[in-house]
Amino acid sequence: MKIGADLGGTNFRACLINDQQIIKSNKIPLENKESFDSTIEQIINLIKTINGKDVAGIGIGVPSVVDTEKGIVYDVVNIPSWKEVLLKDILENEFHIPVYINNDVNCFVLGEKYFGVGKNYKNIVGITIGTGIGAGIILDNKLYSGTNCGAGEFGYFPYLNHDLEYYCSSNFFDKEYGTTAYNLFLKAEKNDAQALSVWNEFGHHLGIALKSVMYAYDPEIIILGGSISSAFKFFEASMLSALKDNHFPKSIERLKICVSQIDNVSMLGAASLVDQPN
Repeated sequence: MKIGADLGGTNFRACLINDQQIIKSNKIPLENKESFDSTIEQIINLIKTINGKDVAGIGIGVPSVVDTEKGIVYDVVNIPSWKEVLLKDILENEFHIPVYINNDVNCFVLGEKYFGVGKNYKNIVGITIGTGIGAGIILDNKLYSGTNCGAGEFGYFPYLNHDLEYYCSSNFFDKEYGTTAYNLFLKAEKNDAQALSVWNEFGHHLGIALKSVMYAYDPEIIILGGSISSAFKFFEASMLSALKDNHFPKSIERLKICVSQIDNVSMLGAASLVDQPN
């Protein structure tokens, strides 16, 4: 058995997995995030509620840069008290089993590789689109994290008068149109012309971003996740149109792009960290 956990800026979730099946799970909203001691206590207490006998290890995905060897996380998004946290040491001292830490988007792509639509592919890019945008990369069946667990941060590439993340995340809807992606999703569901136009524009920008990913990694499949991916039907056409304008048309013909279909995929991917080769 293994424990997989997903630390977000708002919630902490964890599950107990046996033979690729979730047998127990729990979730809490993180409170008092300005207090490091309080957040650590909340995390430990939640893991205790699902911990059991014969657990081989704990895997955790976090929204930050990670020293994966030492299990240190830096500057966790939306948790101001987490600047440099020796999370591996803290949890191993508490639970006396191995603990593995990685970036949350890396856990997302691992979840898709072992549990989702990525099962039959060896070169995969998983992209989460929400408050920000980032990628997890699997090359030749192995997770590629880069030297500082920073591979896949293509959202910071300069683009137009900002960067790709500005145009390919919730920032776009907020800063360009003064609304939310969810609000425009609801309007698009009612066939609102303005909302559909905004999603069309968003899809064009995302297509440009995916083109950069394709040039860099030439994956077999790109899997989209995160809250904004639920609006895929509204931006798919313009996204694909932007992708077609590139130097390698055969690569685009072979490239598969789809949306994640699995709940808790990041937790499942985090659990798989326990089995990853060094």
